[in-house]
Amino acid sequence: MVLNLTSNAFLNDPYAVYAQLRVSEPITPIEQPIFGKALMLTRYNDVVAVLKDTRFSNERHKVTDGRDWTKSWWVPSAFRSLLNSMALMDDPHHARLRNLVHKGFTPRMTQQMESQIEKVSHTLLDQAAEKQTADLMADFALPLPLTIISEMMGVPHQDRRKFQQLMKKFLMVGTSTNPLTLLAQLPNFLTLNHFFRDLIALRQRDPQNDLITSLIQAEEQGDTLSEHELVAMLFLLLLAGHETTVNLIGSGTLALLDHPEQLKRLSSDLSLLDDAIEEMLRFTNPVHQIAPRYALEDVDLYGRRIPKGSTVMAGIASANRDETVFKDADTFDITRNPNRHVAFGLGIHYCLGAPLARLEAKVAFTVLLTRFPNSKLAIAREKIEWRRNPVLRGLKSLPLQFNT
Repeated sequence: MVLNLTSNAFLNDPYAVYAQLRVSEPITPIEQPIFGKALMLTRYNDVVAVLKDTRFSNERHKVTDGRDWTKSWWVPSAFRSLLNSMALMDDPHHARLRNLVHKGFTPRMTQQMESQIEKVSHTLLDQAAEKQTADLMADFALPLPLTIISEMMGVPHQDRRKFQQLMKKFLMVGTSTNPLTLLAQLPNFLTLNHFFRDLIALRQRDPQNDLITSLIQAEEQGDTLSEHELVAMLFLLLLAGHETTVNLIGSGTLALLDHPEQLKRLSSDLSLLDDAIEEMLRFTNPVHQIAPRYALEDVDLYGRRIPKGSTVMAGIASANRDETVFKDADTFDITRNPNRHVAFGLGIHYCLGAPLARLEAKVAFTVLLTRFPNSKLAIAREKIEWRRNPVLRGLKSLPLQFNT
């Protein structure tokens, strides 16, 4: 059986499909428009093993005799920057880029954004509360990280409206699994690519206390990031960092509304928020699968053989609901401990933006639950719709009535 990730049955309730596969076919064939035929892993131990095993590569050309269409001369630089980021590299190239990026994208820089995240959260909720019915996604979950990343990157104020419009289009397309959609949005990719290059040139001439300046100045033993590498990193931060935060805020809020006893407990004791966010990550899974791995040799995995050259998708959402690892795995428990979820991946490709996503979520939920602890759904629960994306699972909208 080949699993259809775009079927209504899967998109409406992927967790029921995952539960069945973990028992009957834990390494299951799938087909996707972008990556083609692949094998998806659904058990926690299998996912963890592959993410840590150097016999699985992030570089496709290693299993295609050096052939990789993403590196062809005809591929626009905007696409190449997105497809050839460090998320799709092995060591030593990955280690070099990560070490340099760590020097620019520091924990201290992330922590310094806390007061700004709080300020923006209050402003957005002030505006949303004026409406009879607010859409938490459009009014809060989406614009919050967009505003923060604009601030972090040091986008000049006069350019922020243009930048955020370009980002919205890019993020909408970047989460698509349809190659035709990607092709149709080539002009927007090119425009955003030029915007980044102009911004990098501006910060080379006029350094500021922002992320792009820090990345430009990052150096290790005389090595620095090239302009191409800087652009690739900015694309990666937008796609990976932003989308995780949007889905975490939206789906996390819905999980609390679906479990009113958990919402009441958290609202009355915000010291539980750190653990609650970890449970939101495990239970709602903003990202269902991460970048593909490629088998460099035949690998026997818990009694099953993965042939050399296979494309392997690590189903981290299924792993996070594995009943052999998490007690009552389908129960949402904000006090769950331990909670060894893999929502941000594992190993050398652990999500670089995880600290920022956690901080944004913590501040956002602190403000939301402090101001509006008794918010209610403004429509019937069965009318809530998920976006039709099997990789990045998020809500289309979340209509709420804000109640203090």
